[in-house]
Amino acid sequence: MIILSVRNLVKCFGGLVAVNNVSFDVKKGEFIGLIGPNGAGKTTLFNLICGYLKPDRGTVIFKNKNITKKPPYVSARMGIGRTFQIVSPFVNLTVLENALLGSLMKTSGVDEARKRAIETLKLVGLYDKRSLKAGSLNIAQRKRLELARALASEPDLLFLDEILAGLNPVEIDESLELLRKINKEYGITVIMIEHIMRAVMRISERIIVLHEGRKIADGPPTRVADDEKVIKAYLGERYVL
Repeated sequence: MIILSVRNLVKCFGGLVAVNNVSFDVKKGEFIGLIGPNGAGKTTLFNLICGYLKPDRGTVIFKNKNITKKPPYVSARMGIGRTFQIVSPFVNLTVLENALLGSLMKTSGVDEARKRAIETLKLVGLYDKRSLKAGSLNIAQRKRLELARALASEPDLLFLDEILAGLNPVEIDESLELLRKINKEYGITVIMIEHIMRAVMRISERIIVLHEGRKIADGPPTRVADDEKVIKAYLGERYVL
């Protein structure tokens, strides 16, 4: 089943075409990596789909409904979760209160929202820190809190923007196992922007490559890693899986 269909998305900032006629479909349950050089349009594409920016042209269909130009709270309530490249928790709130903000997207019942927030913190490994202020967390823990807040909204489709950035190799491996569990055991479709090639090639079933706002490749990791356009535009050399 196609959960997301993006058609001919275009976004310009003055004379800069940040996203240039991008189209792709996402099947329910897929784990997709989105890669490309800095400035390729990856985060802008996320923002267009999730409603933080309005496209100049094109359409976004989510679960057979047109959400083009809908505000973020609409897409969130429909089942789209999102993390951000720059992690910004509410530092004066507790870890639990931060997660609670995500769960309140789907319910106004505080008891139900609290239960969901606690379940999510257990999933990401932050339950024992639930009473701490979010400002006391290190970068790896803040990344997990950002993920928890997104998961607490019970998404069907989850957009992750460089969630592994700044982590050490052990933390990356642990995060990959968590993301695999979220995808496979919880059935959440994932699209992840990432520059750490060993991570994105290892976990993704399919990879989409952007360069200068255009989609230049779309396929399984083995094929994308061997694509001359991708090597020239981004990888620099053939990536051995």
